[in-house]
Order: sequence, then structure tokens, then C-alpha cells
Amino acid sequence: MNTNLAKAALAAVLLATSGAANADYGVGVKAGTLGLGVEGRWSPIDWLDVRVGANAYDFEDSGSQAGINYNATFALDSYYATGNFRFPLSPFRVTAGIFSNGNELQMVSADTGGANLNIGGVPFTAADIGTLRSVTSFSDTAPYFGMGFDFEVFDKVGLNLDFGVLWQGEPIVTLEADGNAAGQQVFIDALEAERLEIEDEVSDYKAWPVVSLGFVYNF
Repeated sequence: MNTNLAKAALAAVLLATSGAANADYGVGVKAGTLGLGVEGRWSPIDWLDVRVGANAYDFEDSGSQAGINYNATFALDSYYATGNFRFPLSPFRVTAGIFSNGNELQMVSADTGGANLNIGGVPFTAADIGTLRSVTSFSDTAPYFGMGFDFEVFDKVGLNLDFGVLWQGEPIVTLEADGNAAGQQVFIDALEAERLEIEDEVSDYKAWPVVSLGFVYNF
């Protein structure tokens, strides 16, 4: 089990142990643009509940960044705490919270078949370049704002919908190569120009859209 999912599951067990007899406690599972997740919920008062949970999933894809073809993995990994403010006689709520954010975009350059490539606008041979590896990370702590709808049947089982934005902050990009030219200054400068181009292209990821569907059981 992913470490953060394990932490969230443990938190749910601890909450259940301390408040299983309380009808205002629930546990659930969810899936969405932050990955697969588990969540615990506690409602101290009618119009407010507190939720803790974790999300994890690896999305794999391939594509081009800054003119280079990569095999990529978007490794989603986060855990969180949110406050949810409910409106009387309505399933609608407003959510604000904080995430411990470990989301990363991991990329490895695809095989070029020996073809030359431009790195930072400068042509190099495949042997000079070798394999390019890049990791894009974000702020360790990220605020979340959103809204949602909670539908319940007999106060026991429920369906949760969430829509919001996780503000991850400006991306931090690393780019490394292991080819013959790795230690040459002209290649180092070109690699830095390439890194900055990737950083510019992934800047849209700083605001990550959140859509999720969850199922909850209330004790």
C-alpha cells in the first residue's frame, strides 16, 4: 500500500475506535484527478465536518516536451485535511483545506533510433546526449479550495462529488543527461536552456483541477 494511503487508513481506524458510536463519523473511498483515495470524516456540528485522507496513483503517457519525445509518469501522491461548510437543507458545501503534496511528473526520453536532437536549440548526436531524465515537483504544502455535493441515504451510505483547484505552486524542474557530452560546458548550457523551456511548458500544472467521486459509510 502507498505510504500516504496507509497513513489515511490508520487515521480512519483511530477515528473509528474513538467515535464509532457517533453517528457523525464516516469513512469512504474516492477516485478522481488526484488518484485513488481513502477518507475519514467527522462532523462536530451540523454545518461543519472535518475530513482527512490520502490519494495516490501513477498515470503513464508519452508525448513531447520542449521538442523532445518522453515516456512520462505523473506520480500522484498526497494527503490532506479539509474543513467543509455545509448549507442547511442542501447537499451543497464549500471546502477549504491543506495538502501535503508529493505530486511529480517523471520523464525519460524515448529512443531516438540514433537521430540527432536539438537541446536548447543546439544540435547534438544521440551519443552525446544519452538518456534525458527529468522530474517536475511542486511545493510540499498546497492549499485547496473547492465545492461539493453530499447525498446520503438513511444517514448511512452516501455519494460525494468534489470540484476544486489544488494550488501546487510554480513547478521545480530538474533535467539530467548521461551522454558523452554531459561534462562539456556547451552541453551544460544547452541543457539548462532546455530545462527552462520544460519549466515554462509545465507551468500550467501549478493549478491542478480536482474532480472526484466518493462513496462514504456513516457510523
